[in-house]
Amino acid sequence: MSRHSSAQSSSRGAQQYQLMSSESPADQAKSMSQNNKDQLINSLRTHKVNTITELRRIEKIFAYLNSEEVTEPMTTAWAHYVNSNNLLNELRNLTKTIPFSSECLDEAKALVVADPASVRSWNYCWLVLVKMEKENLVLKYARALASKRSTWGARQPTADDARKFINACIAEWTQALRQLLKHWDEPPSTTGS
Repeated sequence: MSRHSSAQSSSRGAQQYQLMSSESPADQAKSMSQNNKDQLINSLRTHKVNTITELRRIEKIFAYLNSEEVTEPMTTAWAHYVNSNNLLNELRNLTKTIPFSSECLDEAKALVVADPASVRSWNYCWLVLVKMEKENLVLKYARALASKRSTWGARQPTADDARKFINACIAEWTQALRQLLKHWDEPPSTTGS
């Protein structure tokens, strides 16, 4: 059964619905009260939830509710997560050696917005990550970064230096991208872990 904390919120005094549960997302959705659903919707609308892990946890529950009232807040929360640089920050936390390219992310966002098929998903973040992968944007922006003078400082890189740099970018950025995409690869949980 889902747990509710009795701790009072400092700003509103409302009980907080906790998503930590031994139940599957389907069971959590079935046992969720309207008050708990309203609290989750409010947390999405006020952007209190701002990591991919937290948003995915709520999304899994809301997917089982199959309710129009959760679609708009979930869609808006994903758009805010991507457009407020939270996605870029998470990508950069995973790419410490060569920070993930904001230009790569910006192009993926523009491609998603321009794609009429994207209106079928409430998950802008997933669409952007998949677009980066399918459109080979990591390679494009790794090459672009290697061609910038500022990347190399005062020296002129050799062709071998540039190739090694591009490969390092591709490896690190692709690993980060795939790590975030794994949030959607996991099979439905029966234990809620």
